[in-house]
Amino acid sequence: MTAPPSTQTFTPIAPRPAPNAVVGPVAWVRANLLHDWRTTLSTIIVGGILAWYLPQLISWGLFRAAWAPDVNACRADGAGACWGVIAEKYRLIILGRYPFEEHWRPVVATLLMLGLLTVSCMRSFWKPRLAVLWIVVLAAFFMLMYGNVFGMTKVETDRWGGLPLTILLASLSIVAAFPIALVVALGRRSNLPAIRTFCTIYVELIRGVPLISVLFMASFMFPLFMPQGLSIDVLLRVLVGITLFAAAYMAEVIRGGLQAIPKGQVEAAATLGLSYWQTQRKIVLPQALAMVIPGIMNNFIGLFMDTSLVTIVSLYELTGALGLALNSDADWRPFKIEGYLFIALIYFAFCFTMSRYSRWVEAQFNKSKLR
Repeated sequence: MTAPPSTQTFTPIAPRPAPNAVVGPVAWVRANLLHDWRTTLSTIIVGGILAWYLPQLISWGLFRAAWAPDVNACRADGAGACWGVIAEKYRLIILGRYPFEEHWRPVVATLLMLGLLTVSCMRSFWKPRLAVLWIVVLAAFFMLMYGNVFGMTKVETDRWGGLPLTILLASLSIVAAFPIALVVALGRRSNLPAIRTFCTIYVELIRGVPLISVLFMASFMFPLFMPQGLSIDVLLRVLVGITLFAAAYMAEVIRGGLQAIPKGQVEAAATLGLSYWQTQRKIVLPQALAMVIPGIMNNFIGLFMDTSLVTIVSLYELTGALGLALNSDADWRPFKIEGYLFIALIYFAFCFTMSRYSRWVEAQFNKSKLR
């Protein structure tokens, strides 16, 4: 006898609400600005401050700003930012005390240096001939800036300034500091006590004083120990001081990457018969440098901004050139804020470019991990 059919009816489950989006602008706002009550409260407070001050800042910097190099327009009632000071003083700010009639020389020299730096950042140019290109461009840079050849008038280094001096100090310091830092980092991990002790003393001694002290010693104290009648150019002394200072900090960053490499890899390389330098060049350093790219680039950016400290030794880079341009003219002296905003924009452009390049290099090194 068969069982009677079931009298129960099928009841479907109620549909669940769709999940919140995890990508897109709405999801980003929800996750970063409205995640919980603390985040929401902070967003409201910061948003209120921006809503109050941002329109005033835009009005001051754009709508009420004086763009023409006219002092009377800048001092008029209700006038905003005086960008006319940039139009009036930009050559002094950018090129410092360099002779006015010879300004074409630092402009060409700076363009050559910027082109060299751009080429050096391209992977297709990472070949031995790049070193030759550096020598040629640096020779051309100093020839243009210093002169005294091909009919160009002689301009002493103490009259160099502005952006050309900033780029020169930062570029040469970065290029010279990196190999020194690499050798010092390896020396601090050496099994030879003398080398390890020397490198440790160097790092601790340099890191124990501020950069201003190093520049002061290089500029004013070092000549006292030189033989009578022998003098080294102040630009060279400052360049050496900045390089040694940057190398000490960078060496510690690289040493951190070296310590992160498993000891088993070094032992395996020794088992295969690789020498010490072959092991470092082919196995240890590529991995260590890839790990510390952000730290190295952070040092580069800090070094670029630290070039502003050379003003204390009478070398007027961007910041010092701005002071010279405005302090010598009473009419434009009250408008320093606009001048500092202008050079801040220049610093930001260079530092942001270096940061983005760092991310690209890091991505190139990490491609092997994605395989």
